[in-house]
Amino acid sequence: MLARSKKKSPAPVRRVRKASKAVVIDIAEQATKKKPEVRIGAQLRHARLTKDYSLRQLADAVGCSESFVSKIENNKVRPSIAMLHALCSELGINVGALFEESEDGIGDVQVLRKGKRWVIRVDPEWQGKDISLEQIVPQRAASLLQANILEVAPGGYSDGLIEHSGEEFSYMLAGTLELTIGKETYRLMEGDSVFFRSPLAHGYRNISDKVARVLWVNTPPTF
Repeated sequence: MLARSKKKSPAPVRRVRKASKAVVIDIAEQATKKKPEVRIGAQLRHARLTKDYSLRQLADAVGCSESFVSKIENNKVRPSIAMLHALCSELGINVGALFEESEDGIGDVQVLRKGKRWVIRVDPEWQGKDISLEQIVPQRAASLLQANILEVAPGGYSDGLIEHSGEEFSYMLAGTLELTIGKETYRLMEGDSVFFRSPLAHGYRNISDKVARVLWVNTPPTF
């Protein structure tokens, strides 16, 4: 005799309250759309013109060619994470400022849905393999911290070391990553976390055959 299947209970719901209002989030919701990709060219051009920099001035400041900066602004190439950080630092903004604004929020509560968060992708030509940066904290709403999910394909690397003010930590969600901080290199595996001060030059490399996914948080939002 076949056993009767049990009726599934409703998906759990979490409520986030502020004053007398509540934002209801269905935590069982599964997004089916492809994550929207950020086209950073217009934002970088606007920041450059605001600083009254010519293409040549900006290129000289970050150590690349004028044509390369022009191609970035016209979304014809995607710079490496290290180059993107250099451009933003020179222009007085941070990488988080390039992401689009969240559309789902009430007052001080901002909801970024799974599968619908904005992503910056890096051209494999510059960093060996696909690398993406997915924003999980809306930068225009946060003034004290910055958080992204970094995804590094096998063979991907940071293309140089980055240093800036602040503190940061990373938590390995999946895979393995070699993280260089100062003169030391650490191998991080799923479940590992690391804290360090951001002025220490740091970079990463995925030497495994699986995609590495890292929750990366820094404060203040200077990356």
